[in-house]
Amino acid sequence: MIYRVNHVSRIHYGATIGNARFNVRLQPCHWPGQVIEGFGLTVSPSPRSLSTRAGPFPVNVTRVVIDEPLDALEIRSQFIATIDDTRPEILPSDPTVAAVAADAIAFPGLGGTAPANFLFPSPRVPALPDIAAWTAAWLTQDRPVLEAGFALCCAITDGFRYDSAATDADTPLAQAFAIQRGVCQDFAHILIGALRSAGLPAGYASGYLRTLPPPGQPRLAGVDAMHAWVMLWCGPQRGWIGLDPTNRCITGPDHIIIAFGRDYSDVAPIDGVFMGKTAQSLDTSVDVSPHSEWAAESAS
Repeated sequence: MIYRVNHVSRIHYGATIGNARFNVRLQPCHWPGQVIEGFGLTVSPSPRSLSTRAGPFPVNVTRVVIDEPLDALEIRSQFIATIDDTRPEILPSDPTVAAVAADAIAFPGLGGTAPANFLFPSPRVPALPDIAAWTAAWLTQDRPVLEAGFALCCAITDGFRYDSAATDADTPLAQAFAIQRGVCQDFAHILIGALRSAGLPAGYASGYLRTLPPPGQPRLAGVDAMHAWVMLWCGPQRGWIGLDPTNRCITGPDHIIIAFGRDYSDVAPIDGVFMGKTAQSLDTSVDVSPHSEWAAESAS
């Protein structure tokens, strides 16, 4: 699958701000199964400096420095992604939950994707006894790990309600779990906390999901948004496999990963500081389209 991705974020401030320093995480990381070409990033107003470095996990951080006063900020990114047209399957030979937990502790190295980085509580995913108790029914020690992880993923999809008005980006994990409502960020954090409570390495993937229009309807440009799902480490042979609790699936060719970290705080698309005290609003538009459609439109 080959996709063309265009992302536009516009931030409007209630009053003029100054001396802005932002971290932007929109350049796709290197990840097995996907190849990125032609990435471009533009910021308006033009920054004094713009530099990109690799983060501690699979995430690229672009540092944006704007000294002039501003009351609005626009960030645009675009790239072409080639994604393997495969989806991992649950196998009878998969290692058990207990075996993967033991392998995670014994696994050597502390690189960006090393399982040890994703075993313990993180800033947005503390250890919560209520989640651990709820998790136990699915993550029994002798159950194959991917089967168990997917069953838990489905339990969140089936038992929690998607409600964009119930939470915001700062809603604590305990609150989202208690009300059993939220959005993809909340569901991903809940699943991460649940998997870690059984000793399984789990991390937060930020990226894009291709959405399809209803049958017979044209695809609308700009209606997609950034998405979040969970990566579960399934042992040294199978490695990291994605679970999407919002959509009740194992991730595949419709998922494009941008960044991977312990939780949302490691991969937030934009954060930073500025001088000024004012309200702000964010509007984001994302278009994920098959490259063949874009090429045909360009040629016509």
